[in-house]
Amino acid sequence: MGSYWRVYALAFVAAGFCLAYSATAQAGCVGLSGTADGVDKKTAVARSQNALRDAIAEYKAAKRIGSVSITPMRAKPQPYWRDSVSPSLYQKPDVVTSQGHTICWSGVVSPTVCTSGAKICW
Repeated sequence: MGSYWRVYALAFVAAGFCLAYSATAQAGCVGLSGTADGVDKKTAVARSQNALRDAIAEYKAAKRIGSVSITPMRAKPQPYWRDSVSPSLYQKPDVVTSQGHTICWSGVVSPTVCTSGAKICW
């Protein structure tokens, strides 16, 4: 009778490892960003942070993900009218919050363009 309990105990432990591995294998992280412009830095920062929040919400809905942890991430600038942003165009300092890292630069058409980035994990 004792050997049956060992078999059941081993099966139970093995099933626990499989469930734990499955949950870990499905977990992941992704970097997201949102870009927006504005007549001044304050407006562009707020708009890019809103765009980032929208990107996170859309990603969660598309992937059917519940709660996530969000950490700031410096994203690559996403300029509208040029291929890259030269260092002299950046408007310092960066704006870093618990929900995102925002970089801004002088735009071609708009006075300020910003990209906010975050890494989300589930």
